[in-house]
Amino acid sequence: MSTTKTRRWPRWLFRAAVTAEAVLAFAQAVLAGGFLAGHYDFLAMHKENATRTGITAVVLGLCAVLLWRPGRGPWWPIPVSIGLFGVEAGQIVLGYSRILAVHIPLGVLIIAGILFLLVWAWRKPAEATS
Repeated sequence: MSTTKTRRWPRWLFRAAVTAEAVLAFAQAVLAGGFLAGHYDFLAMHKENATRTGITAVVLGLCAVLLWRPGRGPWWPIPVSIGLFGVEAGQIVLGYSRILAVHIPLGVLIIAGILFLLVWAWRKPAEATS
C-alpha cells in the first residue's frame, strides 16, 4: 500500500466522468425498455444515447490516465475504462446487427461494470493534496 496521497482534481474528474457514464448507461436500459414496451421512437433515442455513452467511455479512459498520472492514483482504472469502451463498441455492433440474445445480457454486464467503477470512485476518499 502506498503512503502517497492522490491529488484531488484528477479524482474528481474521474468521479464526474464515471457518474456521467452511469447515468447514460441507465438511460440506455430505460430507453430499451421503452422500446420493448411499444414506444418505438425510443429506439432512435437509444441509438443516439449509445454514441454519447461511447464518447463518455473515451473521456473516462482519459480521466483514468489523469487519475494515475499526475493524480498518483492506481493504474488499474485505465485498462478497465479502455475495456469498457471496447465492450461498448461491440455492444453497438451487436445492436445494429439485431443480435439481441447477446446485446441485452451484455448491456446488463456493462451496467454492472460501470456501477463497480462508480462505487469504487465515490468510496475512495479524496483526502489528497491539491
